[in-house]
Amino acid sequence: MSTPKSKKKLFNRVLDWVEVIGNRLPHPATIFGMLALLVVILSWVGHLLGITAIHPVSEEVINTKNLISAEGFRYMYTNIMSNFLMFPPLGYVLVVMVGIGVAEGSGLFALMIRALVLNSPPKLITAAVVTAGIISSLASEVGYVVLIPLGAMIFHALGRHPMAGLAAAFVGVSGGFAANFAIGAIDPMLAGISEEAAQIIDPDISVNPMVNYYFMFASSFLVMIVGTWVTNTIVEPRLGKYDGDVERLPIERLTRSELRGLRWAGVGLVTTLALLALTVIPSNGIFRNPEDGGVLNSPFFDGIIIGILAIFLIPGLIFGIIAGTIRNDKDVMKMISKAMSGMGAYIVLVFFAAQFIYFFNHSNLGIIFAIKGANGLQEMGLTGIPLILGFVLLSATINMFMGSASAKWAIMAPIFIPMLMLIEPAYHPGITQAAFRIGDSVTNLITPMMSYFALIVTYAQKYDEKYGIGTIISTMLPYSVALAIVWTLFLMGWMMTGFPLGPDGPIHLP
Repeated sequence: MSTPKSKKKLFNRVLDWVEVIGNRLPHPATIFGMLALLVVILSWVGHLLGITAIHPVSEEVINTKNLISAEGFRYMYTNIMSNFLMFPPLGYVLVVMVGIGVAEGSGLFALMIRALVLNSPPKLITAAVVTAGIISSLASEVGYVVLIPLGAMIFHALGRHPMAGLAAAFVGVSGGFAANFAIGAIDPMLAGISEEAAQIIDPDISVNPMVNYYFMFASSFLVMIVGTWVTNTIVEPRLGKYDGDVERLPIERLTRSELRGLRWAGVGLVTTLALLALTVIPSNGIFRNPEDGGVLNSPFFDGIIIGILAIFLIPGLIFGIIAGTIRNDKDVMKMISKAMSGMGAYIVLVFFAAQFIYFFNHSNLGIIFAIKGANGLQEMGLTGIPLILGFVLLSATINMFMGSASAKWAIMAPIFIPMLMLIEPAYHPGITQAAFRIGDSVTNLITPMMSYFALIVTYAQKYDEKYGIGTIISTMLPYSVALAIVWTLFLMGWMMTGFPLGPDGPIHLP
């Protein structure tokens, strides 16, 4: 009979195998280039075989677009550059790196990490990093750009493996899609799609952005607990001791001048946040939506990356001036240039990753796969909780092939929301939306289709250039498995209690 210890060793061997196989693959940029070429070939095959799907809303026939055709070659020839330049993570990362370069180059980041390490109980560091990741998703994709490398730096400074810190931050940021303490920009977008789908059955029904709020709030603690447990008991023991040559930040007591610089940087941060708040909190705030006065769908969130830039740049400048690390504008430009110089590998990776993702979307292969998968699950005849579980699994599977959450939900909602509204007992659209968000979150950790996956590989390679896609997938796989199991059971238990998912978000329709 196998013991828990032998099962644990077997699981670690499986993860090691995943890492070895993954890292024996070509360079990540080469892989994305090969995948882009594969999409081109598959689009030709799909066109020859006549693979199509019927859009669930418009009932339009969606054909596979052949990229090996005159039209296809024209598309690729004229869009390769725009695919690269319009790839969202590229602009986000490069803009934020201006502020991060100053905050890091001035010494503010190192000092903040030292202060955190000196003043926080070591046992709570992992939970703090995971929780910070969850909260970070409120500010769009800033968690992927800022918090994940910061998590690695914190763990490294503590003498722990930096990949464990990267993983802890990653699971928090990704889990923040379906778990958070407040409503973010994604919630009204998903609720709007859900409402349109529900009105296929009931033209008078409405779905508010807070329809999943109670469940999201409770799920935040679940993600924090699971993320902390997996990091401390599975991921970090497997990684062992970090023996790379990246220098650790010295953990020395803060001097009086450093404390003074930190205090004034804090004043700069609070002032920056207050000025940003003044643009949206007053009813006439200049960054509110000029049409309806709203906040969520407003210029403030559309340009949030500039706000994030200011949050790092201004405190970094203040600290550098007080600490003497910034004497003139040339010092600032050197710091920014140094930060940008480290992004060369990422820029190369993004060029090929963007072609793969945009070719895949243009060929319609992702949409066709999603529709056929949804139809297949519907034809199985499942009802009730088994159908919800099957839907979670389908959402997780489709996420491996199609990155955009809003695009997936626009396809899946018109099929599954009406279906669950018509079975007995009838389910409210909010429960279907919650199931989708769980499935989509748990595989964000292991799918190269996730827009920021290439960036995370780049972060990991800072600590060891041998780290690749296999390293990230094998490190994050335990989180995916644990969250998929625990979160789905949590959803089942919630459904059985009948407690609403959020304001005006009952489990069942009246």
